[in-house]
Amino acid sequence: MNNIKERIKIFSGAQLKYIAFLSMFIDHTNKALIYPNLDGGALNRLSDFFDILGRIAFPIFIFLLVEGYFHTSTKWRYLVTLLVFGVISEVPFDMCTSARFVEINWNNIMFTLALVLAMIWVIDVLKEKMASLPKALWYFVSFLIVAVLCIVAMNASLDYEHHAVLIGYFCYIFHERWALGIPFCYISMFKEPWALLGFGLTLTYNGERGKQNKLVNYLFYPVHLLILGIIRMYLGI
Repeated sequence: MNNIKERIKIFSGAQLKYIAFLSMFIDHTNKALIYPNLDGGALNRLSDFFDILGRIAFPIFIFLLVEGYFHTSTKWRYLVTLLVFGVISEVPFDMCTSARFVEINWNNIMFTLALVLAMIWVIDVLKEKMASLPKALWYFVSFLIVAVLCIVAMNASLDYEHHAVLIGYFCYIFHERWALGIPFCYISMFKEPWALLGFGLTLTYNGERGKQNKLVNYLFYPVHLLILGIIRMYLGI
């Protein structure tokens, strides 16, 4: 069994991230340019196929976010960077998803990831400070934090809402036993059954960061949204 686990660990963090980028681009292309034109037939089948491929991205991104938390020495910079690019990405996100410059009822994934990062940071700090207390008490407090942030995510209309908060929590809790955490994450996202493809791909992570450019990683999100948004608004769809 251990040999099988080691054999499938073929992708670095960078390679998984680029797979997620491709999945995200397909998903956003589907939502921006195909969804508005659905009228049955072949286009619907293409859209359904894109929906399947598009579900790969989020599980990988949330998994790598938690990995990044455990490996970065500058958590404040990580959090601030997510928030900054959340602000930068909001107008392009609204253009892409709603063909408007401002849509307050749906906010981009960068804000979601920032909320999840802040959550696991707080819970992790509490774990250390409550080390002398019964472990059950820490779990209880962490559950309360998760519950409150699920409500926050839903009321703030964050992308993936409470599903992201729950998955981020389980990624943190099962960080050292990730295969055991996947069923909990999948249940948290049960309305998106094809997300299992993304969770499955996280098992191929080999623990290496891989060669990547941070600026490109962060710019890809707002830039591709802006391009799709411009095309959508230009075509009037």
